[in-house]
Amino acid sequence: MTAAASSSERRPDEALEVETLLVSIADAVATIVINRPEKRNALNAAVRREIVEVLDALRAREDVRVIVFTGAGDRAFVAGADIGEFAERTPVEQRAVMEGRRVFDEVAACPKPTIAMINGYAFGGGCELALACDIRIAARSAKLGQPEIRLGILPGGGGTQRLPRLIGAGRALRMILSGEAISAEEAERIGLVDEVVDDDRLHEAVTSLARQIAAHSPLTLRLAKDAVRAAFETPLSAGLALERELFITAFGSADREEGVRAFLEKRAAEFKGR
Repeated sequence: MTAAASSSERRPDEALEVETLLVSIADAVATIVINRPEKRNALNAAVRREIVEVLDALRAREDVRVIVFTGAGDRAFVAGADIGEFAERTPVEQRAVMEGRRVFDEVAACPKPTIAMINGYAFGGGCELALACDIRIAARSAKLGQPEIRLGILPGGGGTQRLPRLIGAGRALRMILSGEAISAEEAERIGLVDEVVDDDRLHEAVTSLARQIAAHSPLTLRLAKDAVRAAFETPLSAGLALERELFITAFGSADREEGVRAFLEKRAAEFKGR
């Protein structure tokens, strides 16, 4: 049974184990753990396929408002692609692999907020998975990099596009052309990660933020993501026009009525996503 088929049949607080992932849902937060610690959680075809399947399932679940990605163990978030898997592929075969539903694009397009909980090495595809998330929080011992150049290739999961948009062309080119890894502190300084915390506080920090976000209107969370995404894809005038329309959409929602009423009544709002 696939994760996508089984997740909707489980209790919201029950942990799910599939071939390469551990998936759990609690307090409106779904946590996806890439579970290949013996391979430093390298992304192989099974991991990529199952992440897409799980995301499909989580999009449809009203009890999920935020999605967290992390890696099993304390050595690696995701140490990159599984090199042994593609070592003998021809260019034609590799093109076919890259023309399907790409896990990085599926994560980036997810309508629900996503957080990368970076608990170790985030190299290559691991760094690109983090880049595809909305927010990145790293353990102090984490290291990030795009080392593909050392294999005679370049980043192929969005690294050449999302990284410069996040940290600027010069810094992105340095990382990509040198292949060097950087520390979590350096990643925070240049804007690659949003926060660095001590290793033993990583889970607590991410869980606290995820629950804070999940307490808000799921409708407004989606609209806010759409508005911010437009800032990178449209001219300012078009982005401002879209922001206005999305604001009006939120203004007409039942969640807006509930939020205002709860504020005036000095109580916590109970948002329904409508």
